[in-house]
Amino acid sequence: MAVDNDVYNTHSWWHDDQPFATLEAFTPARFDYFHEVLTNRLRLDLAGLRVLDVGCGGGLLAELYAKAGCKVTGMDPSGPSLEAARAHAAESGLEIEYQQGFAEKLPFPDGTFDVVYCCDTLEHVTSVDQAVAEAVRVLKPGGYYLYDTINRTFRSKLAMIKMAQDWKSVSFAPKDLHDWKSFIKPAELHEVFRRHGLANQDLIGFASKRPQLELLKAMRSRARGEITYGELGRRFQLGVHKDTSVIYAGYARKAAN
Repeated sequence: MAVDNDVYNTHSWWHDDQPFATLEAFTPARFDYFHEVLTNRLRLDLAGLRVLDVGCGGGLLAELYAKAGCKVTGMDPSGPSLEAARAHAAESGLEIEYQQGFAEKLPFPDGTFDVVYCCDTLEHVTSVDQAVAEAVRVLKPGGYYLYDTINRTFRSKLAMIKMAQDWKSVSFAPKDLHDWKSFIKPAELHEVFRRHGLANQDLIGFASKRPQLELLKAMRSRARGEITYGELGRRFQLGVHKDTSVIYAGYARKAAN
């Protein structure tokens, strides 16, 4: 596949001057939305809730779920990413189980988890259908699947491929991190859900709260080395938005049988 997933073996996760530090823009926005869903809409008690993070990377989201009281298992194919996740969790005094594996073949028994979430991962797998099927398999009946991914639109090609990866004057992501052809439209993803017994419950977008010109200036500053990747991520100020043309998210429920 055109996506270079080996970048997750070569870049640091918890350093402000490394490319993955831009995820600081996405992580709080993702967690705030999912936390609101779990606590306010679904009225779930997070204490002891068994949660699986599919494609956990260096553990950015996993740590937030753990701090909220969830019993978190993080899974990722990248050994170096898992090493970074374990080390940072230990430094932070968090108990998170990390295990190596692939979204298309999860190393867990049926019905293990109350919640499975898959963020910034579906656009990297070899089979979206199989990744969703496996998530449903390890979910308990009535459990919830939380997700975000990238839409396949002209705007996403401009923002996530051309500006983020290709154009050196503004780029901030590793080259070949994403392949536009691997992006998935919401209707396509929700059809996969239906095939595997998931009923989608919500659809929202994530977008910056800042003016476009300010974002462009920040990206140019990062490309010139004037600010760090982490500072760029913080300047994005992403939040929930009605625009789903680039990044979108939601949650779905497995039938209770």
